[in-house]
Amino acid sequence: MASIYRRLPWWHRMVQGLWLAALALVASSAAYGLGLLLHTQQAFWAALTAIAVTQQSYLDTRASSRDQIIGALVGGVCGLTAALVWGEHYVGYAVAIVVSITACWLFGVGSAGRLSGSTTTIVMLVPHNGSFWWVALTRIGEVALGIACALLVVALAERLQARWVRDSAGDD
Repeated sequence: MASIYRRLPWWHRMVQGLWLAALALVASSAAYGLGLLLHTQQAFWAALTAIAVTQQSYLDTRASSRDQIIGALVGGVCGLTAALVWGEHYVGYAVAIVVSITACWLFGVGSAGRLSGSTTTIVMLVPHNGSFWWVALTRIGEVALGIACALLVVALAERLQARWVRDSAGDD
């Protein structure tokens, strides 16, 4: 697909880029706003997740979202477990990273491995207020919120595009 996009005229690539940017902006803004309304600890994680999973099609966004939520769940559990067993020691962090990435591969979702490592890092290394279990739980919730917003925005955008194409075809 990348080679096909590179062969398109620059204005076509620009329009596609602007469209994806608009989708990501709407999804991340909705996720951030809802995160603030729900008083999550760090609503920006919902916005970041929305941007990370937003793709040009609903099916691609859904696949990316699946990897993101699995990675967040595995990473959250591994980070929380390591923090409870080893506290804030580097050995616990190192073990948690290895276990979280390996677990994703064992479960057949290797594409979620790097995301689980990122979540483990966030749970264990990002300064926070409160207990590790609360950090893990809110992180997973913020990821889910970002995913929900991205899926909704992309689904609505696809419906609007289909309607627009159908209506413009009827104008001929």
